Amino acid sequence: MRVLVLGGDGFCGWPTSLYLSARGHDVTILDNLSRRKIDTDLEVGSLTPIAPVGDRLRAWREVSGREIGFRSVDLATEYDRLTAVLRELRPDAIVHFAEQRAAPYSMRSEKTKRYTVDNNVRATHNLLAALVQTRVNAAIAHLGTMGVYGYGWSGDAPIPEGYLTVKVPTPAGELEREILHPANPGSVYHMTKTLDQLMFAFYAKNDGLRITDLHQGIVWGTQTDQTAADERLVNRFDYDGDYGTVLNRFLMQAAIGHPLTVHGTGGQTRAFIHIKDTVRCVEIAISNPPTAGDRPMVLNQVTETHRVIDLAKLVADAAGGEIAFLPNPRVEAEENDLSVRNDHFLALGLRPTMLTEGLLTEVREVAAKYAHRADLRKIVSRSVWRDGMPCADDLILAQPRA
Repeated sequence: MRVLVLGGDGFCGWPTSLYLSARGHDVTILDNLSRRKIDTDLEVGSLTPIAPVGDRLRAWREVSGREIGFRSVDLATEYDRLTAVLRELRPDAIVHFAEQRAAPYSMRSEKTKRYTVDNNVRATHNLLAALVQTRVNAAIAHLGTMGVYGYGWSGDAPIPEGYLTVKVPTPAGELEREILHPANPGSVYHMTKTLDQLMFAFYAKNDGLRITDLHQGIVWGTQTDQTAADERLVNRFDYDGDYGTVLNRFLMQAAIGHPLTVHGTGGQTRAFIHIKDTVRCVEIAISNPPTAGDRPMVLNQVTETHRVIDLAKLVADAAGGEIAFLPNPRVEAEENDLSVRNDHFLALGLRPTMLTEGLLTEVREVAAKYAHRADLRKIVSRSVWRDGMPCADDLILAQPRA
């Protein structure tokens, strides 16, 4: 297929672009490189060294013999450029990663809240409107989040894939309806993903767009077979308090001898997926799209669930580290249950990569290799959900061990 990967320079977008290219798809990345600009603004970079995008693409051509195209487009502000690319390339499928992805960053300040809404909501709506205008019949796979469901709303009942059957009382008796699972976002970032859902439902109903919304769990791991082929292809490894995902942060902290930072009690249960499964799920989604006229297909892109404290203990036991309990910067329940259905991906052939000691070791080795690049001042999470919430000081000041 001819595939556009929107946001293809990012943490999930880059390995997905390489994976799809290696699988024989004709891939073009659209990106405005805003994630690199945020690194500059936050004064913290990926633990792994990220090559300029041109070097990345040249390295892939050398390693694989395949070309990946690149177009600089800001989806939120450059609508005419987007429509021009759609008319020129007429893709069969579009993978939409082009949204600000970090909940803490979205709560960092009024500026980042407004940026997250402006970027995410406008980018998604511009894409939908542009497909209607250009009459490009591309299947869309959008990277959403498990956070649209909220945490704890369903108790211990398994969260279905997107839709919930409800009974509506009427004077004539009960009507049974399927509705989008009630949204319960926990951050401005998660709120934008719930707004995406409503836009998808409208454009699928009104214009027949074919849309799959992937409600993804927390991604861990950093390398795929493709990104590990050359150091210039290495994927991002975010470890800071805004963009670092929880398990990767624990593994990086263990690798440099830093206490494992559990914010709050650690009783929060979250869904997880390895980066290798993320790229596989995306290909499954674009290869099995809904038909025109169908409602959006919602797939829970997760493989397992764990409590944060259990993950911290697992890493601490394996690496001999300590656990530090710090103030929680989020407004959330101290504990929650989480059971998730992922039947569709399993039925379509996903063979989940489960959390094992071997994989933990692989990530720790990546973290240890680049430990000298760590900025210890960026490890503790300090973006708070409400002004005045307590934050911890830096836990260690010495440079990480080699």
